[in-house]
Amino acid sequence: MKPLPIVAAALMLLSAGIGQAADLKVFCSTGMSSVLKDLIPVFERASGHKVAINYDTSNIVLGRIKAGETTDLIILTSQVIDDLAQQGKVAPGSRVDLARTGMGVAVRAGAPRPDISTVEAFKRLLLSTKSITYTGTGASGVYFAGLIEKLGVADAVKAKAKIPPGGHVADLVAKGEAELGVQLTSELRGVPGADYVGPLPAEIQMYTVFSAGQFAGSKEGAAAQALVRFLATPEAARAYQAAGMEPG
Repeated sequence: MKPLPIVAAALMLLSAGIGQAADLKVFCSTGMSSVLKDLIPVFERASGHKVAINYDTSNIVLGRIKAGETTDLIILTSQVIDDLAQQGKVAPGSRVDLARTGMGVAVRAGAPRPDISTVEAFKRLLLSTKSITYTGTGASGVYFAGLIEKLGVADAVKAKAKIPPGGHVADLVAKGEAELGVQLTSELRGVPGADYVGPLPAEIQMYTVFSAGQFAGSKEGAAAQALVRFLATPEAARAYQAAGMEPG
């Protein structure tokens, strides 16, 4: 991804009236990691704030919060943010939708790209591939586990599947530990050693909206709000699009 225009970002942040530099802690879905690894350094240079991000699947993040861990900002699926707001963990009215992404398929770099243009073609691929990987938690993993049940191939897929609890399954594909990876598009694209094939057929596609919510009781609320404003700028929107996501 090309560097973002720091001048525009800096002007936006300065106009927001940012005060003293802060150390921000963020819990974030791995589905946003490929984008934020480029956006966060831009925000830090423009604002003077420092951001420490912990990436994981929604289920694992929720477990950490339930165990008593605190943060300043949470970036997870919109439904999870809403649930956390109802529980009093996210400040009421602080949800901001950032981008949405669908699910797709990845293979090892240089491998033939399989046909996934139709549901039947995708089903044939699931049955013919020697090994497959998808996460055991998170929006994509939960959805895919249900999808293979509906397609009637669950037993065959599970018998040859590598199912990590979280992370980027394209890393396993790149290492040759699985021929096929199925996950959110934003998690598959840009992984060295893996090629993104394309999205799932429209009839079985699932979209995930990622939203930000301020953690209730955060002592760095102003800085957290500044980061959210930055993540909703045109500069950020271009980064989402480059990662195969739809802004807003």
